This record gives sequence, C-alpha cells and structure tokens, in this order.
Amino acid sequence: MGLSSKTSEKIAFSLLTLSTLIVAGFVLVILGYIILNGYRAIDIEFLTQMPNRMMTGGGIYPAIVGTIYLIIGSMIVAVPMGILAAIYLNEYAGETRTTWLIEMAINNLAGTPSVVFGLFGLALFVKYFGFGSSLLSSSLTLALLILPVIIRSTEEALITVPKEYRESSLALGVSKWQTIRHVVLPAAIPGIVTGSVLSIGRVAGETAPILFTGVAYFLPRMPDSIYSQFMALPYHLFVLATAGTNIEKTRPIQYGTALVLLLIVLGLNLIAVLIRRHYRNKLKI
Repeated sequence: MGLSSKTSEKIAFSLLTLSTLIVAGFVLVILGYIILNGYRAIDIEFLTQMPNRMMTGGGIYPAIVGTIYLIIGSMIVAVPMGILAAIYLNEYAGETRTTWLIEMAINNLAGTPSVVFGLFGLALFVKYFGFGSSLLSSSLTLALLILPVIIRSTEEALITVPKEYRESSLALGVSKWQTIRHVVLPAAIPGIVTGSVLSIGRVAGETAPILFTGVAYFLPRMPDSIYSQFMALPYHLFVLATAGTNIEKTRPIQYGTALVLLLIVLGLNLIAVLIRRHYRNKLKI
C-alpha cells in the first residue's frame, strides 16, 4: 500500500524543515567562526587608518572605500543595462530564434568562470580601450560579470506580473512603453531588487576579475579618479592569507577584513530588503 496523503505531506514537510535547518546551521557556523576570530581586530583605527608595514599594520580604510566604489561603479552600469535588456526580451522580442540565441548566450555567460571575465576585461578595457589598470576597468568587468544575473532575475520578475495588468492598461489607451514604465515595472521591483542584491554580494567578493584589471595589494592612499588603481577587501584578504610576509602574525587582520567585508554585504542586503518591503507594501495598498 502507498502512503496516505497526510503521511506523505508530513514526510515532505519534515525533509524541507531539516534541509532548511541544515543550511541555516552552516550559515551560523560560518558567521560565528568569522565573528569569533575577527572581532578583536576591529576598532576605530582599523577602520579609518591607512595601511603600513606592507599591510601587516595600520588599517584597511582604502580597501573598504575601494570595495564600495567597485560596488557602486558596477551597479551603475549593470543595473540599467540588465533591466532594459530584460524588458526587451520579455516585453518586445517575442519567441524567435534570435531571442533563443540571446537567452542561450545569457545562460552561458552566467556560468562562465570569473577568471575568464578577468582576462576579457584585461584585453578589452585595460588594453584595447586604454583605460589601464584602474577602478573603471574593474567596475566595467564586474558589470559584465553580474549582467546575466540581473537580466535573468528581472525577466523572472516581469513574468510574475499578471497579464491582466498589461491588458487593462492597454485597454485604457495607454501606450505599451507607458504601461511597462508605470504598471509593469513597479509591480516587478521586488524581484528586480532581489536580483540586484545577489549581484552586490558577488561584486563585493570577487577577486580574479579585479586582479587582472586594477586592484593593488598595498596602496596607502585613496584613488583620486576612475583611472587610478585601488585596494579592495577580497584581494587584500587573499594576499594576506596566502602570500603575506608573516601569515600567522596577520591572522587577526585576515579575519577582521573578512568580517568587515561580510558586514558591508549584510548592510547593503538589509537596505535592499527594506526597499523591497517598501514596494511590496505599496503594491498591497
């Protein structure tokens, strides 16, 4: 005899709960490990001072600022491009062979290793366009890296908007673009913000693309333009953990840097969650 529907439901619910608890447990273990090992290194000087002694002393202020610049620069480029591309694919293009090829290209880009994007950025932005090893080259490379994620998440958000919204607006004589701008996009904003949040986390943690295009390990000054080299938290952490002058001596700095990077990502995620909640509540009114 097969299992009853109630028994099957209880088993499925138990498995789902167990899976959720396992995932949450791993996250808490990682967070706890980083916090326990990194909180001792964090103080005002660590967050606001310039580095010294080849980064074995001083603070990580330039790396914090460089990481924030990277996030802002890449999102400024990737978010508008990704949203516009998703609108075209979902609202205008239709199901054609060309659209299918574009979708396949987006899927392939989403699965391309980040080091490949780094080499491409080196060839295109650093060499061909002559931007050099700079904040601009790194931001554009990271923008290309996260573009498929933003396109795909925006498409999914647009698909979830009921067709009745579009049909009702068009029936009132509103143009298609005005319908998309004033009806479809506001309803899809929560999903678009979710995709942007995922992109922020990836930008903040990538090392290989910026390694080829502009990051520096020890640079005790702030970038003075978009063509300047810069420091960034993920690359700084990588070098400290693998090629530092004294790895054991810099261990507190390593975990302190990791904790700061984690807090930056969590802070930006929290802001994005608040924005998403605001628009969801607005749609319910």
